[in-house]
Amino acid sequence: MKAKVYFSRELTPERVVELYRVLGIELPGKVAVKVHSGEKGNQNFLRPEFWRPMVEEVHGTIVECNTAYGDAAGGVRDHTESHRKLLEDHGWTKYFDVDLMDAEGPDVIWPIPNGKILKENHVGKNIVNYDSMLVLAHFKGHPMGGYGGALKQLAIGCASRAGKALIHSAGKTDDRFETWQQHASSVVFPEAMADAASSVAEYFKGKIAFINVMKNLSVDCDCCEVAEDPCMKDIGILASLDPVAIDQACIDLVVNSDDPGKEHFMERVNSRNGIHTIEAAAELGFGSREYELIEI
Repeated sequence: MKAKVYFSRELTPERVVELYRVLGIELPGKVAVKVHSGEKGNQNFLRPEFWRPMVEEVHGTIVECNTAYGDAAGGVRDHTESHRKLLEDHGWTKYFDVDLMDAEGPDVIWPIPNGKILKENHVGKNIVNYDSMLVLAHFKGHPMGGYGGALKQLAIGCASRAGKALIHSAGKTDDRFETWQQHASSVVFPEAMADAASSVAEYFKGKIAFINVMKNLSVDCDCCEVAEDPCMKDIGILASLDPVAIDQACIDLVVNSDDPGKEHFMERVNSRNGIHTIEAAAELGFGSREYELIEI
């Protein structure tokens, strides 16, 4: 049976909650809500005010992890102290409980027995304190992965600083100061992302939901200090219980759009072999590229 992906062209905080309710899932216990909190200087990330009704709906805790890139990249989220300050500056702590899951070690290490590239995933240790997860993704482009959506949130988003280095280097090093590009090609990096995502999806199996918001459609990620401005008009909100299907549906909505900016967006996706993350995730079996898009 095809995965169900629900879609609305109405981009409001209230519509996010409505789409979540349509999924028919009640996330149990303590709910981890994975967001992208936005790098210092980034203008495109989705603000806490936009997500607030959804987070309150599930009584969730915002979860994040430190980044692997250092000060040379212009970011401040690679150290706990400066990351927490930014979470405060961006307004997340004003509205929500916020858990920087890898603020203290040691990392939790999950095996990936069938991984294409990675055989283990290093995640922030506090992830085991949660019974379920809601993945809130701002769908957009990405400088290395081609695009960022639900799968990236599961993979790089939940990985600790060392885990992020392992994914970016295709398992060669957990040292963030090494040059990742010498290890990771446009084939093995997407596969490493899919591997890491699979372990998180497996941990929360049956207790996880995904919402992708296609707004501020830049070719750059919210991890960029200064991202390129959006090249397409906003498209809408998608919700699913399948991380592969929801990302595939987003790509298809871009490709099938009549917006002239889609050529620039898809050039970023295709030049980084971004679709291969979706392909690899489907091959690992924790989601399907076959879906039914149900417009609400």
